[in-house]
Amino acid sequence: MATFTYKAKNGTGQTVTGVLMAESRQAALRTLADRTLFPIDVTEGGKADRETITGRKRKVKLKVLTGFYSQLADLLRAGVPVLRSLDVLSRTASNPLLSEILKEIYTNVSSGETLADSMAKHPNIFNDLAVAMVRAGEQGGFLEDVLSRIAIFTERQDELRNKLIGSMIYPCVLLFAGVVVVVGLLIGVVPKLRGFMERIEKPLPTKILFAMSDFASSSQGLYALGGLVVLVFVSLPFLKSEKGQNFLERAKMKMPVLGPIMVMVSVCRFCRILGTMLHNGVPILQSLKISKDSAGNRTLAEEIEKASECVQRGEPLAKPLGTSGLFPPDIVDMISVAEESNNLETVLVQIADSNEARTGRQIDLGVRLLEPLMLLVMAVVVLFVAIALLVPILRMSTAGR
Repeated sequence: MATFTYKAKNGTGQTVTGVLMAESRQAALRTLADRTLFPIDVTEGGKADRETITGRKRKVKLKVLTGFYSQLADLLRAGVPVLRSLDVLSRTASNPLLSEILKEIYTNVSSGETLADSMAKHPNIFNDLAVAMVRAGEQGGFLEDVLSRIAIFTERQDELRNKLIGSMIYPCVLLFAGVVVVVGLLIGVVPKLRGFMERIEKPLPTKILFAMSDFASSSQGLYALGGLVVLVFVSLPFLKSEKGQNFLERAKMKMPVLGPIMVMVSVCRFCRILGTMLHNGVPILQSLKISKDSAGNRTLAEEIEKASECVQRGEPLAKPLGTSGLFPPDIVDMISVAEESNNLETVLVQIADSNEARTGRQIDLGVRLLEPLMLLVMAVVVLFVAIALLVPILRMSTAGR
């Protein structure tokens, strides 16, 4: 559902503004009509999520969001009510955008909405995972624990992003310089050297380099570049749709190294939320329904939904999770034994703890290997160009003796 900001007249002629969620602009207009409001202006997006002049969507840095989640968790743990906590944080927030958003959330919560529904009206700031986890915490009665967990997730995401950016700066500079040099050679240098090499036998790398030079220098190269740009623009609407999102998610899951890591991160989120809810006395069917949305993975959520149906029929949870192919065998065995020994909530949290630490080490290792891999790719490209140009020149010099 999309978020819409409206300006309307009520029955007494007063101008009121607010934010609502609807499937489309027409649905938002119908909602206003049901509330006996006469719309003046209805625009998509929250008021605080847009620039006042350009209308461009704004975002809050992950570091700022981490502080918000942590502070809200501390206030709730100290016994401060949600409304008062939101009021305090909206007045003390150093980020102006976050302060505006918290004021809107405070207004929505004070009018009877849940915190999760109020956060969902700002999808550009609070992602689906955070909203789902907050909803689980509200329904399960452990909101402060969930907020602390979201703060940890967000902090790790920020650290990983900073590591990735820091590791990519040097390789990207080399990649950009290498691409510029290679394209310059293909367009400007190789055609001039080609005339001197027509009479000698050319090795395979040289033939490939000449074919690439012909393609880059001809109109076919421009046509291919234009076709690629058109393909990207045509594909964007599909990738933003439901089918496109499912396609992208399945493609990411099938990636050689990144795929298993992404699946394991989602499995750990699901196990932690499910274990925490069961520990707080929430029935397993309701816990499964809420925790599947907290996994942040559409494919995993579908398999958990199937598992929930099996549990409703009286079957154990471990069996459908094992047949899904997304849960490793050791985790399935641990869940199966935990069900038999009636300590599922404890084992699920232990699974999340151990596998999150292991996955974190894998991510750190991948980030460290990224820079040398990029350098290796550049070295191979440079070596190929050097062999393709130097071997014919050496043959010419040998033939001329």
